[in-house]
Amino acid sequence: MSRFFATGSDSDSDSSTEEEVVQRPTVPVYTFSDEEEEVKRVVRSTKEKRYEELTNLIKQIRNYKKIKDMSSMLTSFEELQRAYVKALPVVQKEENGQTPRFYTRCLVELEDFITEVWEDREGRKNMSKNNSKSLSSIRQKLRKYLKEFDQDIAKFRENPDLPDDEEEEDKREPEIDSDTEQPIKISQRPSERSKPTDEGNSSSDSDDWPSDSDSSSDSSEDEEKFTSMRERFLKKATDKDDDEEKERKKEERKKERKDRDKRKIRKEDEEDGEGEWETVKGGMAIPSEKPKMFAKDAEINTSLVIKKLSEIIAARGKKRTDRREQIELLHELQTVADQHQLGPAVAIKIKFAIISAIFDYNPKVSDAMKPEYWTKLLERIAEMLDMLEANPNIFISDSVTEDTESLEEPPFRIRGCVLTSLERLDDEFIKLLKECDPHSNEYIERLKDESKVSAIICKVQNYLERYGTPTELCRIYLRKIEHLYYKFDPRVLQKKAGELPATEVTSVDEMDKLCKYIYAKDATDRLRTRAILSHIYHHALHDNWFQARDLVLMSHLQENIQHSDPSTQILYNRMMAHLGLCAFRHANIKDAHNCLVDLMMTGKPKELLAQGLLPQRQNERSKEQEKIEKQRQMPFHMHINLELLECVYLVSAMLIEIPYMAAHEFDARRRMISKTFYQQLRSSERQSLVGPPESMREHVVAAAKAMRNGHWAACNNYIINEKMNAKVWDLFYQADAVRSMLTRLIKEETLRTYLFTYSHVYDSISMTTLAEMFELSKAVVHSTISKMIINEELMASLDDPSQTVVMHRSEPSRLQSLALQLADKVNNFVDSNERILETKQGNFFLRSANQGVFRNERQNYRAGTNENWNRQRRDNRRDY
Repeated sequence: MSRFFATGSDSDSDSSTEEEVVQRPTVPVYTFSDEEEEVKRVVRSTKEKRYEELTNLIKQIRNYKKIKDMSSMLTSFEELQRAYVKALPVVQKEENGQTPRFYTRCLVELEDFITEVWEDREGRKNMSKNNSKSLSSIRQKLRKYLKEFDQDIAKFRENPDLPDDEEEEDKREPEIDSDTEQPIKISQRPSERSKPTDEGNSSSDSDDWPSDSDSSSDSSEDEEKFTSMRERFLKKATDKDDDEEKERKKEERKKERKDRDKRKIRKEDEEDGEGEWETVKGGMAIPSEKPKMFAKDAEINTSLVIKKLSEIIAARGKKRTDRREQIELLHELQTVADQHQLGPAVAIKIKFAIISAIFDYNPKVSDAMKPEYWTKLLERIAEMLDMLEANPNIFISDSVTEDTESLEEPPFRIRGCVLTSLERLDDEFIKLLKECDPHSNEYIERLKDESKVSAIICKVQNYLERYGTPTELCRIYLRKIEHLYYKFDPRVLQKKAGELPATEVTSVDEMDKLCKYIYAKDATDRLRTRAILSHIYHHALHDNWFQARDLVLMSHLQENIQHSDPSTQILYNRMMAHLGLCAFRHANIKDAHNCLVDLMMTGKPKELLAQGLLPQRQNERSKEQEKIEKQRQMPFHMHINLELLECVYLVSAMLIEIPYMAAHEFDARRRMISKTFYQQLRSSERQSLVGPPESMREHVVAAAKAMRNGHWAACNNYIINEKMNAKVWDLFYQADAVRSMLTRLIKEETLRTYLFTYSHVYDSISMTTLAEMFELSKAVVHSTISKMIINEELMASLDDPSQTVVMHRSEPSRLQSLALQLADKVNNFVDSNERILETKQGNFFLRSANQGVFRNERQNYRAGTNENWNRQRRDNRRDY
């Protein structure tokens, strides 16, 4: 038998010599395994190689996207950039410089993914440090890289659903899906494509083949090209037939790809267990066929509807329950009930179920509800409360069991709790406000819903006043108080001024009524405590200083507030802040300072008032703690201006501290009244160059220095100017009254500071001169100096006929004060040495009596000599 038929080689030339026949049998000497014989050499073009490298990297990036491995994704993206640079000559030649669609798709997907991850702030915080760093790096590099492909990306986004380039898909098809049974085709040589081969002339081609290895490789190609011996000798198809054949095969491959994608999606859905994806066409979801509520011939009555309602409710909380479908089913059930007029009781019971289903739609309790469901929730609750008001014979309570429910005949009895739904609605409203950006229009739009929430609270209050228990009334009153206590009502001050009639009901009157009911009826301490704190806050907000102060002192809240829950402690801090502002407006500087000192001393007023979190220092908060603290934050519209608080505190500290520093300049035992104010002064003194003040703190420090030197006008100009007015003083309700009060206090305290500082210079000073210097009336100057003399702060006496202050030369000079301080320190040093000596000697018990007497005598002598100075320089602590 001829070798031609045995091996299926393509050389049918008769001119093949016997030398070739002799040489060929030497090949089988090298025996190979079956696997090695099957491996065939594949010759690929540069385009295939470059595109394969790109597709492999794109696959890696997609895999890293699934597991959110940002570090590996960054590495793969950098490799992809380098691979595309290598493939650019091919793209220029084959694609006419146009970016391949599959590469553009990869860039668009990567951009969308990075944007999504970057906007997820909670997810970013949970990332590891390496991933977070890689995310920011890849975001910057991608944004810079995409500028080169702006036109291609814009064109792609117009039609993102179009398939990628067919040629690339066909070439990547064997690599993407290894399950296909389609044989791998190897592109023909250009010479073979251009002209059909004649088998008769093939002998002339045999001379062009240089070696047996070439012939063997060609024969292997032919073995792949011809699947049967019959096809080998048939006449080859023309170019037209080849084109039709290619088109047909492309269509078949497209169909196979679509079927494969569908199978893959179906398989993923089965693995996820979350139901199948809905097919979307033209941007609208194709609604799946809804299950029928009742049979066509079923008689719709109350029992059947309640049975169906129980079936729907029973599916709540189960793993495969579609929450959105539950809400739709309940709405449909409500429509059926309304069509058959089954009564208001059934309608209210179904609305209760709808409200519960909307609450359950959000799987995470900590996350805010979606705005569309929030709108539905407000509508359903408002509808339910309107029906309750229209039907007074309906009673709803938790005490009603399912057996005692009456839904068909009045009086109707329904199991449920309106108050619980309202409390959860209020909590959801607060979460929605916290979720919004406070500086956006979205926050303002969402805040408009507060009027609706307040109206719902009033409706529930009216219902519970008819049917509720005292405990439920206390709860609903507290909810109303929490929506009322922080709101300023200008009618209160107008009523005080007599501009409104006494019968006008203001927010203070309403708060008084609600809080007093809670004081009398509440059985728990928490509600009463929160009601007292809210009541004090509201009084302080409307300048009712004495009522607010008396409530604080009578309630003794400051003694046990540390045992309350965190939200109550936050409310206490907010109350103390507004109480301090109220005391400041009433010119009670010491009370204002005492109210604000606990907040400002810590350096964390922002956290104490729940208005934000400070940056962490050495991981002082865990992720769980940070999450809990974020949930406790107050909505933005309830915030207290922190700069206003700090300014009031520093000005109060200045008005107290500067006269005290002047009076006790040489006292070694001088104490600090305000630590924060001292720190500001010290930091200013340490600066080598002090320029004009810019910030609020610098203005207060500059004013303090001017007051220390007795310049009241400079001090007043630093405190009250255009910049400080815009930042602080214009925020008060009656800003002009506050500014005039502040100017008066600055004059008085500067007068006291001047007398403390320069009293040793004068023998006597005229009160008329002092009144002119500080632009005060003589009566104010007389009263100020009289208080200082009575409190033994100033060693002087008043001469009424001459209207002068006569100074007494009993105060030590600076040298004398320093000598006294030195003597005190030396005596203390001697005493400590004697004690050390006594402990080291053995006759301690024998010597102690005499030495003790000697030491006591010396101390008594020293005390007697300094008695006059101590009496004159006594620290009057009760005033501060």
